[in-house]
Order: sequence, then C-alpha cells, then structure tokens
Amino acid sequence: MNFAVLVFPGSNCDIDCFKAVEETIGQPVSYVWHTETDLSAYDCILVPGGFSYGDYLRCGAIARFAPVMGALQKAAEEGKYVLGICNGFQILTEAGLLPGALLRNRSLKFRCHPASLKVVNADTPFTNQYQEGEIIDIPIAHGEGNYYCDEETLKELQQNNRIVFRYEGENPNGSIDDIAGICSPNGRVVGMMPHPERAISELLGSKDGKKMFTSILNHWRETHDAAVIG
Repeated sequence: MNFAVLVFPGSNCDIDCFKAVEETIGQPVSYVWHTETDLSAYDCILVPGGFSYGDYLRCGAIARFAPVMGALQKAAEEGKYVLGICNGFQILTEAGLLPGALLRNRSLKFRCHPASLKVVNADTPFTNQYQEGEIIDIPIAHGEGNYYCDEETLKELQQNNRIVFRYEGENPNGSIDDIAGICSPNGRVVGMMPHPERAISELLGSKDGKKMFTSILNHWRETHDAAVIG
C-alpha cells in the first residue's frame, strides 16, 4: 500500500505523518510537493497540519488552489483514502471535499494539549480498529478548530453517521455538536482537528492514534483481497 504526504509551503506536520506511517504500519510513503499533478501511484493521501501558505486570507484558502488539489479531488472521486489532519482538515473543507468550515477557537486562543475524543463511527476505513464509543487520547494544536456548518448540513452528518469523532468532556474550541472529525458519504475522506500522528507511542504521551493507521491498512488489505478473489 502506497502513502503520499502532501507538502505545502508552511506545512509542519508532514514529517510527523511520514514517520507515523513508517513506524506504525511500515508501508511505502513519499513526500509529494504541492506542485505535483498526479497522485495515481498512491492508495492513501495524507494532508498534514501546519500553516499552509502562512494561513493568509484564512486557513487552507490558498492551498485549496494548489496544483496538487486537482489530483487530490480525482483521487477522492476514485475512492482512494484521504485523511486531512488539522490544517489538512481546513484545506479539505475549503476544497469542498468535506462540508462546513473551521472558525477561530471560541477562546480566540491557540490550544495545544491532549484531548479526549469519543469514537462515534467505528465503521470507516480509518476507524475500524476502534470500538464505537471508545474514548481515546489524541493531542490538538490549533487556533482555528471551531467546526461549523449550517443546521441542514449538521442534520445530514448526524443522520448518515458522518461524524467520526466528538470531543469528550471539554470542548476545546467551541465546535458545533462537539465535532472533532467528520467523513465523506463513502467514509473514504476524513478530516479531523486532533493529531493521530502525534499519538503513536507512549513516549509521545499516547498510542491511541496508532489504530488510525492500522485501520487504513486493514481496510485496504480486505478490499484488495476481495477484489483479487472476485
């Protein structure tokens, strides 16, 4: 299984994502610069956190127009796995790959600390190794993580089980319905503000993020084997 980690000017969690893939599942992984226009060689694309293009205009607004985003759109349409983390989530909403928007934290302060999440949907390619309702410890680091959408969109997310994670206990940013992560209708595009790549070892304070990467590989192997048998 081949992984790509997109790199925009200002990305700063790309190395974390690269190392997380190497250390948790040992699969081939490559950095892909924002000027690339072909992602056909990859099965999963990680859109990392950071401050793409300095967060000018608003978070993710400029990255949305990078050449690689056309290829990312195509990859998503083909059913490849796409995971946007923090700034990556912001980029996915700006690009229309996920609904809603990320606003300034309600406190107007940057929040950087461990956060408790509840696994709401354990039936996605990214969460199949978790249990529904499981509480996990994943760190956050953002100033604009306040997820917002209109009432109609929220109702659709709730009714179609597209809310993947909710904050458990304290809501650190004021996001609607305590949302920490959502997915596309087919579950193959996920955006989340917390950083699973920073929670793959007890040395980092938590290893609860490791299952996100093992989930992806598990789902890919199951679907790949089924396709071969079929």
